[in-house]
Amino acid sequence: MSASALSGREVLLVVGGGIAAFKSALVARELQRRGAAVETVLTAAGQRFISGVTFAGITGRAARVDLWDPSYPGELHIALTAKADLVLVAPATADLLARMAHGLGDDLATTCLLAARAPVLVAPAMHPRMWEHPATQANVALLRARGVTLAGPVVGPLASGESGIGRMSEPAAIVDAAARALTPQDLAGRRVVVSAGGTHEAIDPVRFVGNRSSGRMGYAVAARARDRGATVVLVSGPTALAAPEGVEVHRVRSARQMRDAVLGAAPSADLVVMAAAVADYRPADVAAEKIKKSDAELVIRMVKNPDILAELGAARRPGGPMLVGFALETGDLVERAREKLARKGCDLVVANLADDGFDGDDNRVTLVTPGAVVPLERMSKAAVADRILDHLAAQGRGD
Repeated sequence: MSASALSGREVLLVVGGGIAAFKSALVARELQRRGAAVETVLTAAGQRFISGVTFAGITGRAARVDLWDPSYPGELHIALTAKADLVLVAPATADLLARMAHGLGDDLATTCLLAARAPVLVAPAMHPRMWEHPATQANVALLRARGVTLAGPVVGPLASGESGIGRMSEPAAIVDAAARALTPQDLAGRRVVVSAGGTHEAIDPVRFVGNRSSGRMGYAVAARARDRGATVVLVSGPTALAAPEGVEVHRVRSARQMRDAVLGAAPSADLVVMAAAVADYRPADVAAEKIKKSDAELVIRMVKNPDILAELGAARRPGGPMLVGFALETGDLVERAREKLARKGCDLVVANLADDGFDGDDNRVTLVTPGAVVPLERMSKAAVADRILDHLAAQGRGD
């Protein structure tokens, strides 16, 4: 997730009364790590689970607990909400959701929620029987109809020792949702297909030919396209990364499996981003059993894999999806990117040197289009993803 959506933003964090309140301290810390400033309001019940001193230590601002705070010479709930870019309720208990839904305003938290004009995001947390109760579901439906966004709840172990739907989402997921709530939905209604990761080409049942791709760049494109409102299909080779929430993921291993998945999804797409490091070659023959070590040399004959990007470019018709390819090079970066742009029929090639892009969360790339070469400074892969997606967003604006 890009930090840019939260950088410089004011978040009003309302902490309800539930055992999950301890996670709210981690939410506050993660919000700050991503560049947001945090004001905290604790309900009376929330104070039974966590102290305002904790939030003061994390945020550098005194936690607010009293609508009638004598230290503030004015309407505290108006002042707090006037500067908020986002109101985040975590945990949102069944009681707090009910009070929100029915417009009660008898304490600092509920008056802030009534006075808020910024987007409101809630992270519910309660026992499954409380979450599934018709009254809670009716309250949630009412809040959604008013534009309130939910992060969770999720299925998992609960404080009671049971497991089920009602566990509060993890802090990182809640902060991801906060960033999405503050991201312009300029790709709403668009469909984006992204390939990511490397491919594994089998030698025998336990060995393969592969590469060093981590998949981070493609996953960043998928996550940012989702954040900006697109419907996203991610075709992923083997990777250690968790699937982005809200993205349709197809997991594959070989180049041929990736080809089938991408070509199956591409016809309905507005944009196809081939960020995967697809193996150019595969072993011609795959041993049925593990190859045993011996004193003899092992010679593996390799044959070419399908060129997925070239197939997409050759098959594209007017009105077809935009195509973005990647060029990972060890030299002659721009010249080779231009050649790839023409040969494969791309609209954009994202070119970078191998030492700049592998493994880490940052990348330094050059964007090559038929009419321009734009070198970018080193930035996060999420920020690079946004620069790629800007090309799709510009379509339809007459740019």
